Amino acid sequence: SAKLKEEVATAQKELAELAQTQATMDELRAEEKATFEANHPEMEQGLKGVKLALKILNDYYSNAGESGAGSGIIGMLEVIESDFTKTITEMVEAERTAAAMYEQQTKENAVTKTTKEQDVKYKTKEAAGLDQAVAELSSDRGAVETELAAVNEYLKELKARCVAKAETYSERKQRREDEINGLKEALTILEDETAFLQKSTHRLRATRR
Repeated sequence: SAKLKEEVATAQKELAELAQTQATMDELRAEEKATFEANHPEMEQGLKGVKLALKILNDYYSNAGESGAGSGIIGMLEVIESDFTKTITEMVEAERTAAAMYEQQTKENAVTKTTKEQDVKYKTKEAAGLDQAVAELSSDRGAVETELAAVNEYLKELKARCVAKAETYSERKQRREDEINGLKEALTILEDETAFLQKSTHRLRATRR
């Protein structure tokens, strides 16, 4: 659960960074587009003006029969026309490329965003399920530990009542000495009884005689 929550936090941070990146891209694309839309019509208008000037000059000098006259101005205007055409072509190509790159990156960001959002959703749900399972297992564990403590206490009482404790050496020695002393005492009593019976028998015989 902790590992999943860490992964969710990382994904959420990456989502925030992705949103910031997309916002920056949107702003730059809007500026690029605005610049193109402002400059392109002006460039087109300038190219039209140069072409119109060339047409007028060419028509004028052709009608006047002075083919060489004004060639310097016409040549300069033709260079300007070429520069305008090249600049407009590059401008259009740059706008097309920038727009295509923006669209491609935006689509990739959208896919990444959707994937990470789903990842966050599922991992958050899984972590919550694990937290619930941990809570339930902790509750079960508490109940089992209480039951185990009661069983151990009962087992302890049974052992105290049913299981014989092992004697120590001193206890065994004392018990053996007590047994020997008991036997000696019994033997003494038997010897005394035997002597008494023998005396009684002698007396009885003497009396009979």
